[in-house]
Amino acid sequence: MNIRPLHDRIVAKRIEQSEEVRGGIIIPETAKEKPQEAEIVAVGPGKLDDNGKRTPMDVKKGDRVLIGKYSGSEIKLDDEDLVILREDEVLAVVE
Repeated sequence: MNIRPLHDRIVAKRIEQSEEVRGGIIIPETAKEKPQEAEIVAVGPGKLDDNGKRTPMDVKKGDRVLIGKYSGSEIKLDDEDLVILREDEVLAVVE
């Protein structure tokens, strides 16, 4: 997979949480919530400021981040579900 986001955009892959079955109840896929933790797959070069200089990105490829449930644009590339979002849509970096 070759993808290069532009400007301050990030490509991330949501990390599925392990499924826990309690009391014999299995939650179907359609009722599950979207995971909010993701791993960054690709990062753009950064946003241009008013003087034409690039501001560096605070995140890098491989970082684990928290994102909103409905933030970004969902895409499917090479049978992988990915999210393209702006850097300011990232809520936190998991360390």
